[in-house]
Amino acid sequence: MQSGYVAAQSSPRDHHYVFAYTVRISNVGNAYAQLLNRHWVITDGEGHVEEVRGPGVVGQTPRLNPGDSFEYTSGCVLRTPRGSMAGTYEFTRIDNDRFDAQIASFDLRLPLTLN
Repeated sequence: MQSGYVAAQSSPRDHHYVFAYTVRISNVGNAYAQLLNRHWVITDGEGHVEEVRGPGVVGQTPRLNPGDSFEYTSGCVLRTPRGSMAGTYEFTRIDNDRFDAQIASFDLRLPLTLN
């Protein structure tokens, strides 16, 4: 997981801070798994929480065979110069059994800022 501040799309005067993040999803199991849905919990520096739910990621629902990986970059906008994201991806297996993959919390912050 990588995240970074996108200064060119941000406007601190207007409390508009844009962050990009890159996620790499890898199938370490024995059978294919297909990503169905995402659920993100985004928290800004003032504790305001926004939840984002929807199908797939960046318009895709990748099917990963054992050993395959899928990487994508997306973004979010905060009203504060720092915050965090965490969430889950819902997957299905060949037998239609569904499971959630947890995404650990990661920071979104301007360079050279402290908590």
